[in-house]
Amino acid sequence: MTAWILLPVSLSAFSITGIWTVYAMAVMNHHVCPVENWSYNESCPPDPAEQGGPKTCCTLDDVPLISKCGSYPPESCLFSLIGNMGAFMVALICLLRYGQLLEQSRHSWVNTTALITGCTNAAGLLVVGNFQVPGCLQCGTSKLGGLTPLPLERLQMGCCQVSVCPTEHFLSLILGGVFFVHESSQLQHGAALCEWVCVIDILIFYGTFSYEFGAVSSDTLVAALQPTPGRACKSSGSSSTSTHLNCAPESIAMI
Repeated sequence: MTAWILLPVSLSAFSITGIWTVYAMAVMNHHVCPVENWSYNESCPPDPAEQGGPKTCCTLDDVPLISKCGSYPPESCLFSLIGNMGAFMVALICLLRYGQLLEQSRHSWVNTTALITGCTNAAGLLVVGNFQVPGCLQCGTSKLGGLTPLPLERLQMGCCQVSVCPTEHFLSLILGGVFFVHESSQLQHGAALCEWVCVIDILIFYGTFSYEFGAVSSDTLVAALQPTPGRACKSSGSSSTSTHLNCAPESIAMI
């Protein structure tokens, strides 16, 4: 067992704690309304000067979308840090998992495509973390960057990832997209809740890789970085070694 086992757990713990801290700061600074609020008005009087408690009057501009929570200082500074650190850790996890499967002679298009979409995840986090402009474009970028890679990465999973429910993830993703395009305050708030469920789900999913990362070594990173046109393996019942692309049958566990 190596120290790499801490990487997926650290990503989940750091990101989940961080985004909830950003949310709490945004609520205390009256930049968004709390998630338990379902009452929205067309307009509100100016806020009193004192802060420290949640807003009592909310409009559609105060819907607690994750990207909205990190749009204004001071919480935008922490949100940017979380996005940058999270992007680096996501890219590293995807690269190590890619190399780990190469070590197991699983050189396939599924593994390569999952690596590419995992890097898309990291790029999406960088965009959202460094361009805090509230609005539909950023929310869509956040969902695309964070949620697109998940289906293919589920094909890379080991025994521990089956505990993450894909039905909950895809249902919240679809409902969030449907609710977001409507102007109803109730549906807009529902879209925000679906976004939170999606993000928490994918962060927990990344954390479950800690089981497989107990076998990661320096050779894993080398295998991921070097080109592998062919891999050597031993034929069953023989001590001779043959080199070809798919020398071992692939077993992909799908949910």
